Amino acid sequence: MRLLVIEDEPDLATAVADHLRAAGHAADIAMTLEDGQAAVRATAYDLILLDLRLPDGEGLTLLRDLRDRGATTPVLIVTARDRITERIEGLEAGADDYLVKPYDLDEMLARVLAILRRADNNRAPERQFGDLRIVPGAKTVFLSHAPVSLTRKEWSILDRLSRRPDITVTKAELEDAVYGFGEEVESNAIEVHVSRLRAKLGRGAIETVRGFGYRMGKR
Repeated sequence: MRLLVIEDEPDLATAVADHLRAAGHAADIAMTLEDGQAAVRATAYDLILLDLRLPDGEGLTLLRDLRDRGATTPVLIVTARDRITERIEGLEAGADDYLVKPYDLDEMLARVLAILRRADNNRAPERQFGDLRIVPGAKTVFLSHAPVSLTRKEWSILDRLSRRPDITVTKAELEDAVYGFGEEVESNAIEVHVSRLRAKLGRGAIETVRGFGYRMGKR
């Protein structure tokens, strides 16, 4: 999963992002409202952790813009504002949860995972491709009823491809799904991960559309 941390306290932003990465997610950081808005326009995130008091504006502005555009990206508000009226305002604006600073990083991660599970279950309980079964909520994959062990990057690629199996996904889009800003990406990294997925799931699991990218195979 690729997550965005919008937080203007450098030490806290780094600690949160590092904790998310240690749990197997790609995490980007934006420290202003403007940078957060630019990141959301450029990248499809699986979840946003949003501070409300930013140097150049209110985090709720970004949240309301998302919901006004019909975007369903899950948002966890993380803020020092702890009045009940402020919590209600954030939730009514479209936040999925509200966490008050200072908070424990493990609790933050637990809330993130709970939101992601709900979002996955709402999108699709299962995805079936012949003898390949994908259960997004549990991040599990079965081939002929036998569980298949995937790395975090392999899962991210398979999840991205299987969400819209009729659509060809470019290599750049897969890199965005797997790697955060600033992470070094080798030129053949996606090809290597796709090759390993095919070794685990069968050659026909993922098709190469030459000159365009990849899509789920017809099984």
